[in-house]
Amino acid sequence: MARSTHTVTNQAPPLVGHDVFRADRALVAAVERHVAPHLLDEVLDELSGLGRTCGSAQAQEWGVLANENPPRLHTHDRYGHRVDEVEFHPAWHRLLGKGVAAGLTAAWTRPAGHVRRAAGFLMWTQVEAGNGCPLSMTHAAVPALRVDPDLAAEWEPRLTSMIYDRDLRPAEQKAGVLFGMGMTEKQGGSDVRANTTVARPLAEDGTYELTGHKWFCSAPMSDGFLVLAQAPGGLTCFLVPRVLADGTRNVFLLQRLKEKLGNRSNASGEVEFDGTWARRVGEEGRGVRTIIEMVAATRLDCVLGSAGLMRQAVVQAVHHCTYREVFGGKLIDKPLMRNVLADLALESEAATTLGLRLAAAYDDGSEQERAFLRLAVPAAKYWVTKRCTPVTVEAAECLGGNGYVEESGLPRLVRESPLNSIWEGAGNVQALDVLRALQREPEALNAYLQEVGLARGADHRLDAAIKNLLTELADLEGVEARARRLVERLALVLQGALLVRYAPPEVADAFCGSRLGGDWGSAFGTLPHTLNLASVVERARPVS
Repeated sequence: MARSTHTVTNQAPPLVGHDVFRADRALVAAVERHVAPHLLDEVLDELSGLGRTCGSAQAQEWGVLANENPPRLHTHDRYGHRVDEVEFHPAWHRLLGKGVAAGLTAAWTRPAGHVRRAAGFLMWTQVEAGNGCPLSMTHAAVPALRVDPDLAAEWEPRLTSMIYDRDLRPAEQKAGVLFGMGMTEKQGGSDVRANTTVARPLAEDGTYELTGHKWFCSAPMSDGFLVLAQAPGGLTCFLVPRVLADGTRNVFLLQRLKEKLGNRSNASGEVEFDGTWARRVGEEGRGVRTIIEMVAATRLDCVLGSAGLMRQAVVQAVHHCTYREVFGGKLIDKPLMRNVLADLALESEAATTLGLRLAAAYDDGSEQERAFLRLAVPAAKYWVTKRCTPVTVEAAECLGGNGYVEESGLPRLVRESPLNSIWEGAGNVQALDVLRALQREPEALNAYLQEVGLARGADHRLDAAIKNLLTELADLEGVEARARRLVERLALVLQGALLVRYAPPEVADAFCGSRLGGDWGSAFGTLPHTLNLASVVERARPVS
């Protein structure tokens, strides 16, 4: 009999079988803050149920399987007929079905719908981010369709349904549908006004025939799509159903699926339109204005998705360091590692707190909050999504060589981490969008300043940062070249103000001292050593 050469020691146990919601103190606090008292018990119970699902061994296995078995494109059947279908692993369908059933497409029709959905989306991203795309697109299609009351009445009940129906058949026969989006073309990218897809009016009022291509079509297996095309009156938004009312397939020619860095379980494709039937959404020539509400909602999901990825990365790092012993003690108790973990935890909590505040503004719906969102969403999308990659990479380093191994799950987070910064308008697009809001919508800046002003007087570093920001805003000469710097400051000041108002003193103190006060290095783990870092790390530890 062969003798055992070693026993396995000094390894962290699997992080499984816990309530992802209850273990996230910052997320629970945000939900309690933004949900009305009479709804709170219901919402907390619902989110805790989803949190237990997220932390279950089964859901985690689905996430691994979906990622390891990416979708496959079938353009033709065995006889040569075009079918243009995408085949997914069963784990993908289970994840997507759970997401729909959890209300991640139902925010517009539920009380406190956006806050409870934001919390759920942030958690569900941690299981497997790939299925977030169709959930996000379906959720975000609702405000765009509402510009046409007849279309909204027809489609909204199915879009906000909590029933997942994967079969391709006429939408009228389905209890729930999913939506995708097609905006960009290979010659234009973010410059959608350079689109060349043509929309020719048909005899029936409001119907058109599309000819052209889309370089990126999100969620190409969906039941319907919002796309932009050039109508006689200019760039216009259209609804393209996947299956027509008579049961025939619409002309929706999938050319290929993209081979992406991350987001492997999700299908992103190129699609050709060749006499494709479509219905106009809104007026001709107002396509960007029509679809911008959809884009704004998906941009918030980019913030939430990045917050979820950061939270999962920090959780894995803190969990590992809680059990790992080095040099005679727990790794989490070593001053230098504690500094790193606390720094990562600050980034995660700031992102979560900001994301939930934006969701609460959607639930409020007042003119003041809508103005606030106009500036805060692109600023948050710019900054939070850019912080995701350095956080996940540093978290992987906390695990040492284990963090570079696929089985740890950290490489999947690292590959996923740049996505939300690139999709739905990359950094420069967000920065320019902020500039447009500053120049054209003074009420947006007023709403922002009122929000951060609620925290004035509570921290001298925040007060100084607000003063410096006002100085920058007073001089917009040559502002485009320094737009990124300005947007970064807008986001950091907003995060600091929210943490000063809502986070424990040790968290707000560390954030303001480092991010706003300048007592910080160029890498994580460079917080002032005099801070209460142990409490910051403990707050981030995943204990249900």
